Amino acid sequence: MSKLELLTPEGLRVDGRRPSELRFMDCKMGQFPGVDGSAFFQQGNTRVIATVHGPREITKRGPRRADKCIVSCEYTITTFGITGERRKQDKRQSEMSLIVQRTLEEMILCKLYPKSEINVYIQVLQSDGGELPTAINAATLALMDAGIPLCDFFCSCAAGLINSTPILDLNYLEDSSGNPDIPVAVAMQSGNVVMLQVDNKISVADFEQVTLLAIEGCKKIFEVMTKCVRERS
Repeated sequence: MSKLELLTPEGLRVDGRRPSELRFMDCKMGQFPGVDGSAFFQQGNTRVIATVHGPREITKRGPRRADKCIVSCEYTITTFGITGERRKQDKRQSEMSLIVQRTLEEMILCKLYPKSEINVYIQVLQSDGGELPTAINAATLALMDAGIPLCDFFCSCAAGLINSTPILDLNYLEDSSGNPDIPVAVAMQSGNVVMLQVDNKISVADFEQVTLLAIEGCKKIFEVMTKCVRERS
């Protein structure tokens, strides 16, 4: 699909949305038994489950911190949700695990749990673009469901650029088109950006516009996530 086909002359995208419009969202907490916390998050056709175990005593040999807990993240895509070569998908899952882990380390008040570990498991049931933000949002709700203190309320969203037009919340066709894509995670009370990725080249001026649009998307997602937390409590 060419870049021109991704955005019509009327300013509509392939799925009928306007450039600054989010996809349908749904999220639930506490849906899965046998874990300390869990959440389901859907963004368009992208569906993600996050579960949390801990904080608990470290059970495996490995690095230990006397001053704070260890946070681990395992990110997997279900077989029926995978597209493309297996080797590339394995590398992608490893990269996503590390990005989410580092983002969670910024969220969690790790010093409250010295000599312990928190394990977060992310499972992508279906992928249609925006996997990383959806995974971070699911993990945030799962941590809250587990009662783990966070330093802020975190939300994540992505924005991109098509035909010099900033667009919000990319679907798979937009995400895989080779156009710039910038996912961010924001601490909603402080306004600090705790995660920012830049996929594909983009000018400084366009970078600022796209990043600001992604942050605005986080604010809209925050409203949905806040409602979910209130319903859970």
